[in-house]
Amino acid sequence: MYTIPFTHINWDAVEKTHHPGETGESYWQTLNFDGLRIRIVECSAGYLADHWCQKGHIVHCLEGSFTSELENGEQVSLSKGMTYVVSDQLSSHRSISAEKVKLLIIDGDFLKPELKQQKSADEH
Repeated sequence: MYTIPFTHINWDAVEKTHHPGETGESYWQTLNFDGLRIRIVECSAGYLADHWCQKGHIVHCLEGSFTSELENGEQVSLSKGMTYVVSDQLSSHRSISAEKVKLLIIDGDFLKPELKQQKSADEH
């Protein structure tokens, strides 16, 4: 169970960290709570993630557009106002952006399948 007090976020005051991609680069502004991570991620035009990710996320496109490529070859394009959601270990994916894109990404323990299974077992 999460216990997060009322918290407002001034993203202008959150430090940006640099993360190079296979091509292009991204900048993350990250807030960490116990078992929860909230980020604003800005990717440059021509960005290709340098790894396949199996972590679960809620990804909401704030500006621009990007493609989430799945390791099985499927591609899903998202633009401003669109969101995708996936739990941990349910896909291997990476981001590609032809143009600059700004994303809100939320991930954490609540996206771990084993926690859902444990919670169901605890309820019975």
